Amino acid sequence: MRNFKITLVLCMLVHITFSQAPAITVQVSGSGAPVLYLPGFTNPGSIWEETVFNLKGTHEHHLISYAGFDGNAPIEMPWYLTIKKELVDYIEKKQLKNVIIIGHSMGGNLAIDIAAAIPNDIKSLILVDSIPCMRELMMPGVSVDQIQYDSPYNNQMLSMNEDQFKQTATMMAQNMTNKKDKVDVLLNWILKADRKTYVYGYTDLLKLDLRTVLDKVTAETLIIGAAFPTIEVAESNYNKQYATLSNKKIEMIADSKHFIMFDQPEVFYQKVNAFLGNE
Repeated sequence: MRNFKITLVLCMLVHITFSQAPAITVQVSGSGAPVLYLPGFTNPGSIWEETVFNLKGTHEHHLISYAGFDGNAPIEMPWYLTIKKELVDYIEKKQLKNVIIIGHSMGGNLAIDIAAAIPNDIKSLILVDSIPCMRELMMPGVSVDQIQYDSPYNNQMLSMNEDQFKQTATMMAQNMTNKKDKVDVLLNWILKADRKTYVYGYTDLLKLDLRTVLDKVTAETLIIGAAFPTIEVAESNYNKQYATLSNKKIEMIADSKHFIMFDQPEVFYQKVNAFLGNE
């Protein structure tokens, strides 16, 4: 009887392991040099469609979306690390070489992590308003050990009713773009997110400190930052956080908040194409 119970538990664990939803979904189009497009937190891969349209040259486009967002089924925690692992596996299984990765915000974090893990496969990185350690800017002096899933703030976020959560999400969306017509777009992406993924996934991001792996990144890197709240403050933060990344260029974009692709699209496309040698 004891052996039967052990076998049953093992079977259940195997079932849970293999039945979990994928951490990423991928939409592929075009042919040529592979480009991986990694969106930010709560954003779908489709946020990059205008970039794909405006990217010059011949490329194979891989638009990534994450579990728990854009209607995709959620996965168990740790969320970020599982996504990173599946992205590395995807590149290796597809045998993609000389990969270009364009990542916004959290997508930039993933781009760094991937480039540090498999540097020989990654040719170039374009990091859009992405900081290696958000915790250092948002919560200075707070150690990683103090960031936990089970916290008063997280429990409050999880217990909010829909109206309360929408009020909070609306304020967040308004602070991320200068374009009023894009606020509702961002808001709808947040509201569509699985609540647990939204709360605990962000906790995963606050735990990150990718400054420790920057010296492993060999890919040529363009960092495009929003000059917000001022260019002096923003540029100083980027220079400090990316100090140990050797092969980099930092470009600051004026009159833009977090979503540079929304606020300054033409400038953004020009910077991307120039960096990739498409002009």
